[in-house]
Amino acid sequence: MASKQKVLIVDDDNNIAELISLYLTKECFETSIVNDGESVLSAIASFQPGLILLDLMLPGMDGYQVCREVRAKYSIPIIMLSAKGEVFDKVLGLELGADDYVEKPFDSKELVARVKAVLRRCKPSPAVPEAPDEKCVEYPDLIINQTNYSVIYRGKVVEMPPKELELLYFLASSPNHVFTREQLLDRIWGYEYIGDTRTVDVHIKRLREKIKDHSAWKIATIWGIGYKFEVRSAL
Repeated sequence: MASKQKVLIVDDDNNIAELISLYLTKECFETSIVNDGESVLSAIASFQPGLILLDLMLPGMDGYQVCREVRAKYSIPIIMLSAKGEVFDKVLGLELGADDYVEKPFDSKELVARVKAVLRRCKPSPAVPEAPDEKCVEYPDLIINQTNYSVIYRGKVVEMPPKELELLYFLASSPNHVFTREQLLDRIWGYEYIGDTRTVDVHIKRLREKIKDHSAWKIATIWGIGYKFEVRSAL
């Protein structure tokens, strides 16, 4: 029997946390609850969740700070939960490394659907013996391997969440091809993704912070359209 997927619920309102746990348990998830930000890292180490549902309004260490600390050590998918519905709050959450953002109050079926969708999108490739059709592209000072989910930039391994790596690999696999934000959203996140094209912009921004422009290539913005991996010279 396959083991249950684990979800860590972080919310200072235990009634809401228990309700979320009930929804997920009915869908065959295993859950664990913590009520403050300070306990999250130790809970991750002991519970080893596959996804974190993170409330923003926590006492002491708020959800934004928790997200920042989790992202510094782990690539576990994070869905933020908040009564704050402003665009600024959503974009900030995504920039800090959240994979999705759900406004309170939420519909139980929608929340479960988002959990399942994020877990599908962030599921790493299964460990298989290296094959001739290994998904890997190479450029000067850059190697992107989607088979083992690794990026080597200027001789050093660059840590990045699965969606960032998949976006970089997809663009680099089609050099000089322009993709619209909608095309990238559909290709990387899937048609079932409940979000908007700002998600693409946020991930491109994160990639540029980690992978700087090179004399031979760069991630280029095509204003009003989208993005391309621009190859500047013959390789």
